[in-house]
Amino acid sequence: MNGLSNFVSLHPYFKVHRGKLAKVKAGFPRFVEKTATEEKVLFYEFSVNGDEIFCREGYTDAEGLLAHLDNIGALLAEMLTMADLTRVEVHGPATELQKLKQPLAHLKPAWFAIA
Repeated sequence: MNGLSNFVSLHPYFKVHRGKLAKVKAGFPRFVEKTATEEKVLFYEFSVNGDEIFCREGYTDAEGLLAHLDNIGALLAEMLTMADLTRVEVHGPATELQKLKQPLAHLKPAWFAIA
């Protein structure tokens, strides 16, 4: 396995409520600024396709992903008043995914283990 692929990535997709896209996008810098303080973040950014938003994010390990969710919890709760979480994927080594299955069960993610 390549060292560059031995990390965990979270892939959440959101559908923005009608008329809320500008407000949701205006909040992106707050997420990025808060995430920049995290020790185990590798990359973090948003992309937009019409009213669909994707957050592209990677962490050194499962603990980094969980720390991130704790860190941005209040911001995410605010965003979820203006957008629906439509799909969640988690990608990474099977050993790291196993650490996330219970804490992320409520999100009902699709799990993608590196082969």
